Amino acid sequence: MNTDKQHWADREERGSFWLMKFTAFAAKVLGRRLLSPLLYGIVLYFFLFGRSARHSAWQYQQRLADWSARPDLRPNQWRVFGQFMAFADSMLDKLDVWNGKLSIEQIEIIDPALLRNQLRGTRGQMLVGAHLGNLEVCRALAEIGEKVTMNVLVHTKHAEHFNRLLGEAGATNLRLIQVSELDPVIMLQLHERLERGEWLAIAGDRVPLHGGRSVTVDFLGYPAKFPQGPWLLAGLLKCPVNLLLCLKKPDGDYRLTLEPFADAITWKRSDREQVIHQWASRYAERLSHYCLEAPQQWFNFYPFWKTDDDANA
Repeated sequence: MNTDKQHWADREERGSFWLMKFTAFAAKVLGRRLLSPLLYGIVLYFFLFGRSARHSAWQYQQRLADWSARPDLRPNQWRVFGQFMAFADSMLDKLDVWNGKLSIEQIEIIDPALLRNQLRGTRGQMLVGAHLGNLEVCRALAEIGEKVTMNVLVHTKHAEHFNRLLGEAGATNLRLIQVSELDPVIMLQLHERLERGEWLAIAGDRVPLHGGRSVTVDFLGYPAKFPQGPWLLAGLLKCPVNLLLCLKKPDGDYRLTLEPFADAITWKRSDREQVIHQWASRYAERLSHYCLEAPQQWFNFYPFWKTDDDANA
């Protein structure tokens, strides 16, 4: 029986911070070419000794294969290892973003609704992404593209430390804001930022630390918990919502997709749960679509679907 009650964020946020700190330091000292073997070695270690992470990646690949009726996507050890290596590769790409080595020419922007034309509008909007691909490239919009301020909402307690590292790396228009709880102070701050024309970005595929509000919806054919936060936040702030996905292409460049999602999210007290469930379900459907576009770029290495087997693992 699994006695580890620790939430994914308790396990991962400290590791994420120190990995980012190490990566930023090593990038300055070694550069990407010399750092690559070291980072791949670290990821290989986690693959070999991270039983839970391997199981989670295997489960994701199996469910994606079954949901899509694509036998070629069924997991094996090599495909699971490939997902770990894709994560290492994404970390190296973050270096290029932080160090200003990613040019706008390396990003194919899919924006059929011309949402980029609204980036400098009178009021900001919300972007909902996922731990799929490399959302760090959203800095391309903030820094090298449209010169707008992008506020990335995170659950980590180390937000200020991350901000310091980002600043040292040269990110001037990208800021992390901790939103473990939607208290009045945070809501006022976010409202003011939207009014100044700044944009908010948040991931829609991780339930926050310490039992944040969640909703269970179908994802790849099985029930899974998704956070209510993005949809509650959009309704309270009365702002449009768009999806933002950035997937790496086989040639090494990126495809950044901006997709309109909701002009407004509104509810009455009597139907709030139903409305939240509706938007979370629609988000899970779109996430499934994009997972199929980049099957090995899903970087949630923890039990995403809670099952009896997981509880007894």
